[in-house]
Amino acid sequence: MKLKEIIKKLELKVLCCQDLLDEEVSGGYASDLLSNVIAHTKKGDVWVTMQSHVNIVAVGVLKELAAIIITQGREPDAETIKKATGEKVPLLLTQHSTFQVVGNLYEMGVSPID
Repeated sequence: MKLKEIIKKLELKVLCCQDLLDEEVSGGYASDLLSNVIAHTKKGDVWVTMQSHVNIVAVGVLKELAAIIITQGREPDAETIKKATGEKVPLLLTQHSTFQVVGNLYEMGVSPID
């Protein structure tokens, strides 16, 4: 499934990297613990978190994630958005909870991490 399809169905706000929305999403993972994300995600996954600080971008780059969905309306600061733009890590925003987003992604056919 393409990232832009997820954005449309979940009505996500795109904070940066609009030119990367044709990327394929291979799976998904939800965690607010960065070490878990590093240990369990793979290239092309979408990460769902309530974290919004600059370190999420570093994890996105390291793991070559398709995007990071920030939940609960938490907005990253300008430094985080600038870093994500420079590193080409799409940041997406929703008012919904992580639980709701993960349920919707699963219904859409986005596979959880094994």
